[in-house]
Amino acid sequence: MMRKLGIGFLGLLIAGTLACAAIPAAAQIRLNPAYGEASLQGPAKAMGAVVWSHGRSVEVEDSNAPTPLYMQVLREAGWDVYRLDRMRVSDTLPNSSRALAAQVDQLKDRGYKRVVTTGQSFGAFISLLAAGLTDRLDAVIGTAPAAFGNFSEAYDSYRENATQLWPILRNVRSARVMLFFFHGDDFDPGGRGENARAILASRGLEHTIIDQPANLTGHGASTTGLFVRRFGACILRFAETAPRPTDPPCDDSWGRSPSPSLMRAAMTGSQRSATDTVAGARPFFGAWYGTYVNGRELVLNVDRVEGDAVYADYVLGPGVEPGDDMERVRRRGRIEGDTLVFDEKGRNVLRYRLRPDGKLAAAWIDKAGKGRLDTVLRKVE
Repeated sequence: MMRKLGIGFLGLLIAGTLACAAIPAAAQIRLNPAYGEASLQGPAKAMGAVVWSHGRSVEVEDSNAPTPLYMQVLREAGWDVYRLDRMRVSDTLPNSSRALAAQVDQLKDRGYKRVVTTGQSFGAFISLLAAGLTDRLDAVIGTAPAAFGNFSEAYDSYRENATQLWPILRNVRSARVMLFFFHGDDFDPGGRGENARAILASRGLEHTIIDQPANLTGHGASTTGLFVRRFGACILRFAETAPRPTDPPCDDSWGRSPSPSLMRAAMTGSQRSATDTVAGARPFFGAWYGTYVNGRELVLNVDRVEGDAVYADYVLGPGVEPGDDMERVRRRGRIEGDTLVFDEKGRNVLRYRLRPDGKLAAAWIDKAGKGRLDTVLRKVE
């Protein structure tokens, strides 16, 4: 999501009302299949229908934003996945929430046994508002709810992302509610997790609140592969039924220890030869493990020092998208102070800096300089 409007309910309503007349109503807010018509099974076969609502930007149409990766989890589990695509000109909290509630009712009328709404940012707000307009909605899943701007560009109004959230939660009729709040989100005034829990508990509504999960930062954290790995199974469970005491933890254990197949690939053919011929190389020797925010594991197995060169196997685990298979490459690097650097010509750059706590600050840098991934690796004993 790009810059968000820092105006309240009334401003959004007036802006939408003035502009709506110029555009046919059917073109302003539409329910579309997220993965094409062929992906839909219909009410009789699908586990249910889920409608994802995008954010709202000042400069671009967020209806062009990709459907987040975690929605694939629902699709693969047999749900029909839709999007509520909305043009900015008429995308106000009142307009869009009413339209969403009407779509929920229509999906139920068509025979879907479950209907769930999900939403990012502004889309999370309208999903919650819709839950106050119909009692036929089974669950709401909202990530980084926001509708009143961010700290840096809408300082005077961004606190309303909290104060306006409370009455909306108090107005939810019957749907169970799952909300995600992320650390480092410039749209989040802070402290929303505990208040949301208290309000929903006082209403007697089933709920799950995930407040500032580790290693997932920023307003768009829910769009990442790491979010899918950590919370995909929990989101699916919540969509299907209310939380139970016997449920496994919502925050999946993925990434806390290396996958056996990843370690086997990293250790196959290991040279296991280190000398002191390269000053500062010895602390890097051995296998190091971590994860990237795109949802891929990595192992760096530093196993050989020869002359002034340091050799390692770099193994990348499979990703969350088709075609992201496991990869294994042999790299040759060198020591630069407290950093191990691999920057062979024509290849992506890898940098590993020793930290005081014994871990490695790791960076993958695209060879064309168009992208970078940072993470922390720990020694595999």
